[in-house]
Amino acid sequence: MASNAIADPVSTPSQSELRSPVGSPPEVSFQPDDETLICGPVRGYPGTAVRSTLDDEDGEATVGDAERQPLLGRKERSRTVDSDLNSFLGDPEFAAVVQLAERAMDENVFPERIQQGSSGSYFSKDPSGRIIGVFKPKDEEPYGHLNPKWAKWIQKNCCPCCFGRDCLVLNQGYLSEVGASLIDQKLDLNVVPKTKVVWLACKTFFYGPIDRCKSQGKKYALEKMPAVGRRFRRIGLPPKMGSFQLFVEGYKDADFWLRRFETEPLPENMRRQFQFEFEKLVVLDYIIRNTDRGNDNWLIKYDLPVSENRDSEWMMVKEPMIKIAAIDNGLAFPFKHPDSWRAYPFYWSWLSQAKVPFSQEIAKLVLPKTTDMGFVQDLCLDLLELFKEDKGFDKVLFEKQMSVMRGQILNLTQALQDGKTPCELVNMPSMVVECTERSRSPNFIQKITSQRPFFSSW
Repeated sequence: MASNAIADPVSTPSQSELRSPVGSPPEVSFQPDDETLICGPVRGYPGTAVRSTLDDEDGEATVGDAERQPLLGRKERSRTVDSDLNSFLGDPEFAAVVQLAERAMDENVFPERIQQGSSGSYFSKDPSGRIIGVFKPKDEEPYGHLNPKWAKWIQKNCCPCCFGRDCLVLNQGYLSEVGASLIDQKLDLNVVPKTKVVWLACKTFFYGPIDRCKSQGKKYALEKMPAVGRRFRRIGLPPKMGSFQLFVEGYKDADFWLRRFETEPLPENMRRQFQFEFEKLVVLDYIIRNTDRGNDNWLIKYDLPVSENRDSEWMMVKEPMIKIAAIDNGLAFPFKHPDSWRAYPFYWSWLSQAKVPFSQEIAKLVLPKTTDMGFVQDLCLDLLELFKEDKGFDKVLFEKQMSVMRGQILNLTQALQDGKTPCELVNMPSMVVECTERSRSPNFIQKITSQRPFFSSW
């Protein structure tokens, strides 16, 4: 049956198992435990930032109340309206960080643009100037109409064949960042700093001349003609929608520590701990099919054992710890496997850690969830709730993205059960698992993509 699957698509009914074409068949079934997982109402996940909508009555009441307020309270009202755009149910810690960033902007501590990268991204700060998050607006992404990187604009327009990734949905990098954080939390990997969708407005963001002129004109009208200015629902710049990722401290680029580990090998206990963290990074990247994972966009924190009290006769030594943070996840969730010019490989597959078979610890952590169809369907529904918040949401493209993700999960499950290495995992055939609904029972079609990119190192 495996050989037939390689040659032709195999239609798999909901009552049968999906089988990987490589190795022994995994003990995984894509049959949902309950029909409500498919046909029931779509559920959202806690912590998603949503834009609030005000009906006409509430809008009129707000304007009427504002007309009876002094002008000095105008700034506070504008900030309150902006704050209502961010709602984080069940996550007060994340909400407190966003409120700190907003309060810092009110106190003239503005976000700072990050010079690296091909899009506009910003370090958000607290009132004391300490970096607390990274904000990436949707309209400043590489294909966004307000991308401030002129060199990338020239490259996009003069040499489009060498710019961007044709396997990704345009202007959804911020959703990819949040989606990676969602999967990280659902799998209990804890390698992605918490990331959610946020609305922020600040003069250091890149705005078009029309928005800036409108903002200045409204401020001028409020000062010169208060009766007219009070009727404006907003005075400042419009808020931008984007991803907000918590900033992690004490981490350095993976390339820095990897070079150091070559000359200063880790102790055995630290080596096992680092290997486990590395395997969690592999699981995350493979499931979301990250097309931009180099050694410069994942971080390592290594706390050496240090004595806390050297003057005392008894020396208390801290427990050494090593952690990994997976950042820059904006180029993931493709709607097809790369098959044009570039392969976009995982650069960690050339590391020595990728030659070690997956550990039993990562198998015990991941397999109970990836072999459960209910979990996989719930994961797809959570991503649906996230991705459909975008104005350019396309249901057909989203289903293709989920088909790629299901194929990745199937391959990962097979590799974990067979004790393969991460290097062997990335060399498995690229698969997609399409879902088609007939009556109330979903069917899954398993396919192998044989077309490979022109420039491929795999």
